[in-house]
Amino acid sequence: MRRWSLAAVSMVAFGVSAGAIAPPARSNPPANGSQLAQAVPTEVQGLITGLETAVSDRNLDAVMAFYSESFASDTGFDYAQLRQTLETLWQQYPDITYEIEVLNWQAAGPGNYTLETRTTVSGTQVRPDRVLTLSADVTSRQRLEAGKISYQETLTETSRLVSGTNPPTLQVQLPQTLTPGQTYSFDTIVLEPLEGRALMGSAVDEGVTAADFFTPRPVVLDLLTSGGLYKIGTAPAEPDNRWLSTVVVREDGMVVETRRVRVE
Repeated sequence: MRRWSLAAVSMVAFGVSAGAIAPPARSNPPANGSQLAQAVPTEVQGLITGLETAVSDRNLDAVMAFYSESFASDTGFDYAQLRQTLETLWQQYPDITYEIEVLNWQAAGPGNYTLETRTTVSGTQVRPDRVLTLSADVTSRQRLEAGKISYQETLTETSRLVSGTNPPTLQVQLPQTLTPGQTYSFDTIVLEPLEGRALMGSAVDEGVTAADFFTPRPVVLDLLTSGGLYKIGTAPAEPDNRWLSTVVVREDGMVVETRRVRVE
């Protein structure tokens, strides 16, 4: 199960998403009561505007100019891997669009800032045998140093890939955070009645690292007789991040929904 279309969203959520900011010059007041001004600083706004132009033009060199060559992330992606991921994502989803909301920001010294953003992403991939529709909702934290993005951490992430004329409607029940070693339920309920139709599915647990992202894995589907998937899992013994995906296939459509779960 290759994560080009799912996890890539979290890695490029801020830089690429600047193509559609509304409103670009305001941020919401933080919930923790920190002393933050409402107006986004001019140099931050300049970075956002420049990224907007670069993304609209699909100019990969211009986009990457806004990232530090020493860029790092909580999932182990570096500058080169981010560039490769973005290039592939654009090839697979040529109409991809982004909308971003600046949740809050804080100055961390001259020319240095910490931003928290929420990004929504959508796009379509046309294959000979099907059309895939991607949507995602990601919140992340970025560190800007000397006018460039030097570090990114994904806080929450939900991605969905659907195809078919009438893909199943899913209700996924999964905690966003777990404690090390915690036992948890991962339930996926198909809201429509089966009505005699075959339903197949699988639950996939993967690591959130650059190595995991670039490694394709087969998905084995099981016949579902109860209208959903009901799994019991155990969190890793150490703090970690995991991608948990549910895959549901019916004769008239398919849904792959992936969520990031933090073990802390």
